[in-house]
Amino acid sequence: MKPGMVPPPPGEESQTVVLPPGWQSYLSPQGRRYYVNTTTNETTWERPSSSPGIPASPGLHRSPLPPTVNGYHASGTPAHPPETAHMSVRKSTGDPQNLGSSSPGKKHSKENTITINCVTFPHPDTMPEQQLLKPTEWSYCDYFWADKKDPQGNGTVAGFELLLQKQLKGKQMQKEMSEFIRERIKIEEDYAKNLAKLSQNSLAAQEEGSLGEAWAQVKKSLADEAEVHLKFSSKLHSEVEKPLMNFRENFKKDMKKCDHHIADLRKQLASRYVAVEKARKALTERQRDLEMKTQQLEIKLSNKTEEDIKKARRKSTQAGDDLMRCVDLYNQAQSKWFEEMVTTTLELERLEVERVEMIRQHLCQYTQLRHETDMFNQSTVEPVDQLLRKVDPAKDRELWVREHKTGNIRPVDMEI
Repeated sequence: MKPGMVPPPPGEESQTVVLPPGWQSYLSPQGRRYYVNTTTNETTWERPSSSPGIPASPGLHRSPLPPTVNGYHASGTPAHPPETAHMSVRKSTGDPQNLGSSSPGKKHSKENTITINCVTFPHPDTMPEQQLLKPTEWSYCDYFWADKKDPQGNGTVAGFELLLQKQLKGKQMQKEMSEFIRERIKIEEDYAKNLAKLSQNSLAAQEEGSLGEAWAQVKKSLADEAEVHLKFSSKLHSEVEKPLMNFRENFKKDMKKCDHHIADLRKQLASRYVAVEKARKALTERQRDLEMKTQQLEIKLSNKTEEDIKKARRKSTQAGDDLMRCVDLYNQAQSKWFEEMVTTTLELERLEVERVEMIRQHLCQYTQLRHETDMFNQSTVEPVDQLLRKVDPAKDRELWVREHKTGNIRPVDMEI
């Protein structure tokens, strides 16, 4: 048997017919066969025809099921079992109702299901692993359905909570990057201030000639360099630090809302699960009471015993109806939880990609500004280089002598 395929259930069409390319066949937990296009993620109850545009079963209704995600449709219909961490196999109690089925009358063995976080899944031994929604991308929507043991304690952390923690950690890292850039700006501002102050220093101000001109240009270049660094710090603030700080100002608040929403859905699902178990137990008790009274009728016939049986039968029927109602409510809660989980995890994945890309772009802007600063700094020392190449000690000496000479007649020897 190929991976991802299961034998057809009794009464269903044979799957020996080859499906069109890209289609695979699976069973829902209720035993109904559906088909998934692994290329487009389209799902349908109809068996697709090998001829485009011609359905194989025109009498069936096409159901707009969403793509499979980690083995589950967003509507809550399981397509394949997820990871088996923290799974507990549910033992059969012999009653006909199966948790997770909207029709308690269907006979599904509870040994074929498992529960994770109060959610029913097909047992891994009964359903081969099927394709993920994004099998090559390690997408959030495929790998965070179960809980994970908390390394710092004895409890567990929900898979969705791990995703939220990553998002909030990313926000904190972004904030720390902004603080780092702010420190860099402060260094630039202090450096520019010190350079400007040093350029006003009067040391060696009396140097003369071409060397004096070069020295004066050295001091002026410091003032020019100070201006370059001051502009660099200003651009760092407006083009790097500020965008990092302002990006998703309400991010943490939005994440808390999202966390509360998913947590509320999980609580509702757990509550529905408890209600189903309670109703299942009540049905078992009513069935046992009905069986006991039936046995009493076989031993002794009386009007009272017959009335008791009728009453017990009514209670048993009512208990079955209650179980059916609880199962329906449970399935609705499970479906809603799955829909929100898929939608929200994909949104968190998109937000993380957006955050990383935003930071990358601003760090690229930082390096660009840094290159520009280096270029401008180089331009401030070019005049100095030009003047240094013109320094001429002989010419400087000539000019100085012409200005300060005291006489050009050499002394002569005295005669006797």
